[in-house]
Amino acid sequence: MRQATGKKTRSYVFRVSLGSSGRVWRRITLRSDQTLEDLHEAIFRAFDRYDEHLYSFYFPRPGARGRDRLRSADEYTHPYAAEEPPLLSYRVQRNAAKTRLASLPLRIGQRFHYTFDFGDSWEHEITVEQTDGPVGQRRYPSIIEKHGASPPQYPEVEEDEGL
Repeated sequence: MRQATGKKTRSYVFRVSLGSSGRVWRRITLRSDQTLEDLHEAIFRAFDRYDEHLYSFYFPRPGARGRDRLRSADEYTHPYAAEEPPLLSYRVQRNAAKTRLASLPLRIGQRFHYTFDFGDSWEHEITVEQTDGPVGQRRYPSIIEKHGASPPQYPEVEEDEGL
């Protein structure tokens, strides 16, 4: 299997941790010719979500810390959001559906950020674990390991009895 650039298609492995604790995570593999939208769809399935929302991937600049880490990051977003001018910033928002993994300068150990549902803000940290694996006979993307139970997409909210 070859990519349009003439390079051989490889597999990537990502560890996707929910929140900052790292207690609930999934290991996902994709082919290098797949997109960030394919990664989003795999994360969506891996965490047992059922209701679609907008999302973005953020690639912080080396050395960025604290609040500026995401504010100054390169952003790859849902195709609908990429068509509209950014609401909260002046940065360019790239289309995740048009961004192939092979086009990104991903390296082992690199961490980047994924936010799903801008209202509820499901935050994820993604760590690149492999960038040059062989492509096997499995379906891609593929969830290859799960650790911890997925929390409900919409946690039960207790109603105030005083209403």
